[in-house]
Amino acid sequence: MAQQIELTNTVKDSQLGMRLDQVIADLYPDYSRSRIKEWILNGMVSVDGEVITKPRIKMMGGEELLVKAEIEDEVRFVAQDIPLDIVYEDDDILVINKPRDFVVHPGAGTPDGTVLNALLHHSPALAEVPRAGIVHRLDKDTTGLMVVAKTIQSQTRLVRALQKRKITREYEAIAMGRMTGGGRVEKPIGRHPTKRTCMAVNEMGKPAITRFRVAEHFRDHTRIVLRLETGRTHQIRVHMAYLSHPLLGDATYGGRPRPPRDASEELIMALRAFDRQALHARMLRLEHPITGELMEWRAPLPTDMIAMINILRNDKEEHQEDEY
Repeated sequence: MAQQIELTNTVKDSQLGMRLDQVIADLYPDYSRSRIKEWILNGMVSVDGEVITKPRIKMMGGEELLVKAEIEDEVRFVAQDIPLDIVYEDDDILVINKPRDFVVHPGAGTPDGTVLNALLHHSPALAEVPRAGIVHRLDKDTTGLMVVAKTIQSQTRLVRALQKRKITREYEAIAMGRMTGGGRVEKPIGRHPTKRTCMAVNEMGKPAITRFRVAEHFRDHTRIVLRLETGRTHQIRVHMAYLSHPLLGDATYGGRPRPPRDASEELIMALRAFDRQALHARMLRLEHPITGELMEWRAPLPTDMIAMINILRNDKEEHQEDEY
């Protein structure tokens, strides 16, 4: 069964000169650009009462828009009783601390057992919100904070805040090699040309900006703190690999174990056993989408990263004389 939708809105004065498909995407960020283009081409969009089938037509501001479209029912995901570490919750949003080995959204190879399935069990009303309220994602083995919208209004506003870079996301990671200092990576990211499940710095990709600073040096590893200005798939992992400092444990992007010279058996074994990217979303700051209140949450480092940092710290202390 297809779902009938009817959307009405007025083109804003600030959207003067924008294309019709861009205006609709800006007004309704829950719908993809490809879907909006399809609606226009199929005669489902009217401007001031006239059906328009050209997505690139420019708007002047003040036009009345009407979208009458059909949406095929999305796959109805099943609610599953999977524990969630909820850091904060009210009527409009909830914030979770995601553990490792937890996929955010069902997909190929992972039809269920995801954060989305757990959210539907925790709050059944999320079935009426696109993607069960998920606004942004973390990779399966990245730990830390995620915000989820509990209403369509909250989701729309949070998505816009992300697009306008008004949500602060801070991460902590362990990178391979000894980094000399902090910096900023501004390199576009797109699909890898040959490895289709991977991303890469690609001049034809989307803009991506990562800021980072050094928090602690070890002999041949560096503890770093990072902030995202954009949210591309695998962004931190790709940017750090581009700098030749891939994240510890990230075999996909080159972070295979490389013990420092004269490393102890304990360190060698610990590096080999660390089987995920050492990346944790430790801080999230945003304006509440309904009240406007500035809110901030922090999640402590997971035990595997704490243990790894302690082992690297001990190794540095044991070889301190070698550095002089």
